[in-house]
Amino acid sequence: MKKEQVLKCQFSSWYPDFKSQTIRSIIIPLPQNVKDYLLDDGTLVVSGREDPPTCFQGDNNEDETEEIQWSDDENTTTLTAPEFPEFALKVEEAISSLGGSVFPKLNWSAPRDAYWIALNSSLKCKCLSDIFLLFKSSDFITRDFTQPFVHCNDDSPDPSFEYELVLRKWCELIPGAEFRCFVKENKLIGIAQRDYTQYYEYISKQKEEICRCVQEFFKKHIQYKFFDEDFVFDVYRDSAGRVWLIDFNPFGGVTDSLLFTWEELRSGNSLKDGQDEGAAMELDYPSFRCTNSNLTVQPSPYLSYRLPKDFVDLSTGEDVHKLIDLLKLKRNQQDDEES
Repeated sequence: MKKEQVLKCQFSSWYPDFKSQTIRSIIIPLPQNVKDYLLDDGTLVVSGREDPPTCFQGDNNEDETEEIQWSDDENTTTLTAPEFPEFALKVEEAISSLGGSVFPKLNWSAPRDAYWIALNSSLKCKCLSDIFLLFKSSDFITRDFTQPFVHCNDDSPDPSFEYELVLRKWCELIPGAEFRCFVKENKLIGIAQRDYTQYYEYISKQKEEICRCVQEFFKKHIQYKFFDEDFVFDVYRDSAGRVWLIDFNPFGGVTDSLLFTWEELRSGNSLKDGQDEGAAMELDYPSFRCTNSNLTVQPSPYLSYRLPKDFVDLSTGEDVHKLIDLLKLKRNQQDDEES
């Protein structure tokens, strides 16, 4: 994967050419002071939020008010978030023109790993403070800022580019209708269920129809029209059977290969395993993979971003020593209770 390939997959590079096939979006240049605020490691103070009331009315006397002091430290200072009036106005106007609710992302990534911190447990944002809360809590956004070319294997200098806030009109998308498509040498070689952690019965039943629709969409709107011959794109198939473009991603390790491995995608080996005879007869038929039963359902990969790493290591068995320590602690507790 080359740096130039990553650069071509940033949203502003492809959106003008494919805007009729995707969700309406607005791109706003990100000022340097906003970027600095989002990367600041200090206390999380979100710009744009109203301060909570410090006075409460008495039950019996409306004229009496009491200010509650939450700290007896006279030197305590109140943290205030910086304000960005011009940028905030542009964001407010963009959100309004997109219907009042948006899905935010940076040049490449959306803060999917931070959905849990939002009050609505969603990436649906209605104001700038909602966006700031998600962005400041997201490792994906930090990676876009600090290591956009970390998986590239060329030694050329990092290309110059401008950071942008992308606001996409909010649409209630069904996770089971999203699919990731892998293209090598301008040929669609694989399609994977995007939300592979869940079992959707209708996907298994309709996989040939889904594959046909995606293949037709690719040939009509994507093939030979993107800037590169190796890339990944995500699509959404609605209830009427129409396919919509969601995003483009680099063909490489920075992109989640889902139910495939990058080794087989690069080599082409084993991609046709499990295909029925009818599908195998078509030379350009892509491999289609989905979760085939509830027995193979997996936990969401984003859960690890909301738990301490020690808990994640224990649940996955990745650190045997931590598990042994936990069992010893449990045994000692039982011994103490018995004695």
